[in-house]
Amino acid sequence: MRSIILLLCFCFGYASNAQDLDSLELKFREYLGYVKKYHPIAKQAALTIDVGQANLMKARGGFDPKVQVDYSGKEFKGTDYYDLLNATFKIPTWYGIELKGDFEQYTGTYVNPEHNVPEDGLYSAGVSLSLGRGSWVNERMATVKKAKFFREQSKADRDLLVNQILFDASLAYFNWLQTYRNKKVFSDFLSNAEERFKGIRSSALAGDKAAIDTVEAKIAVQNRALELEQAKVAFRNATLELSNFLWMGENIPMELQSYVIPETSLDTEIDHTLEILGKPLDSFALQNHPKLKSLGYKIDGLRVDKRLKTNKLLPRIDVEYKFITDTPEYINSFETQNYKGGLNFELPLFLRKERGDLKLAKLKLRDAQFEMDNAEVQLQNKIIAIYNELDSFEKQNILIDDIVDNYTALLNAEERKFSFGESSLFLINSRESKLIDAVLKQNQVENKFFTAKAKLFNSLAVNPENL
Repeated sequence: MRSIILLLCFCFGYASNAQDLDSLELKFREYLGYVKKYHPIAKQAALTIDVGQANLMKARGGFDPKVQVDYSGKEFKGTDYYDLLNATFKIPTWYGIELKGDFEQYTGTYVNPEHNVPEDGLYSAGVSLSLGRGSWVNERMATVKKAKFFREQSKADRDLLVNQILFDASLAYFNWLQTYRNKKVFSDFLSNAEERFKGIRSSALAGDKAAIDTVEAKIAVQNRALELEQAKVAFRNATLELSNFLWMGENIPMELQSYVIPETSLDTEIDHTLEILGKPLDSFALQNHPKLKSLGYKIDGLRVDKRLKTNKLLPRIDVEYKFITDTPEYINSFETQNYKGGLNFELPLFLRKERGDLKLAKLKLRDAQFEMDNAEVQLQNKIIAIYNELDSFEKQNILIDDIVDNYTALLNAEERKFSFGESSLFLINSRESKLIDAVLKQNQVENKFFTAKAKLFNSLAVNPENL
């Protein structure tokens, strides 16, 4: 079983004494740094570049020089029928031109007369080229061009994959932080309720308070304990969800321990970590967006494919010309009157296959252009909407902070009045419940604010360089 539970304090260089175990903080930047470096999806994203590079190498292989040797022989009942040797060296070049060098040697009793060559063999050197189909674009050229575009596209796709895993990891961290704060809220109010219960019970035993007040105080303690237990479960589950994004070394999954807590001061840390700090709406150039760049490279590749299909409407006209000599050591032995030449012409009468391929190529290109136009509008509107959300959440945070302060003031005033005998425990519990609801809502609004920042990071497809 490969799932190994590690003590996270070892990973971040902390000592594992009892004091540290009470408050070990996993910072947001450190967390995302480990996600980007070790998460399998992040590593998988890096493989896309290797795939693009490998495809380009494969495409360039179409221009590798080639050596080809054909030999066949026959001997029967002591008769040497034939020994046929043909060795060729080819160098493909960019515009459908191929340089060739040949050596031919044919011996035997029954050699075809057209293969009569000098006893020491015949050498030839020349060129073959396409004058029609394949003259200005051919399969080899198109494959290399498309591979180059695919390599650049893979870089943009890598950024999109890394951004997505960091976005998902950020949401898990924000949820973990919210459940931690909720747990702390119920823990603090449980302590308050217990202290209040002790005071009321002491007063009731002294005859200063009615005995029934102790029952109401006890119910408040029990309610807070119940809410705290539910908050603990939510926090443990959020911790497990966060652990899905934590890996170490060679694909070793990690599990957070209960004493690890989130960083609570994230207002500016988020912007620095996600590298969205100080970027107004008008500072973003959509043409640099990785998704649009990826679609742009896809369109470039489809344009190459369209040009190739258009070129295939031309007739195939392949010509070949080679000088021949039996004394290749003398350069001047290659004379124009000694040659081998050939012409190959081919033209389908209806070109239905070629015209069909061209039409499909045009439709694919048009489809990709529609996709890019739609993606550009969607991204622009999405970014504007997120900025609107951020502006709204900044105002909501101010409002909810004031609400919490006011509820706190009301609760404190009610407790003072209760100490003077001018209020009741019912009113205190009511004020406290309102305050708890306001603090929980404050945590929720803050979480939504952080989520909106992560959504901006995701919509811009930022790949942080400093993690």
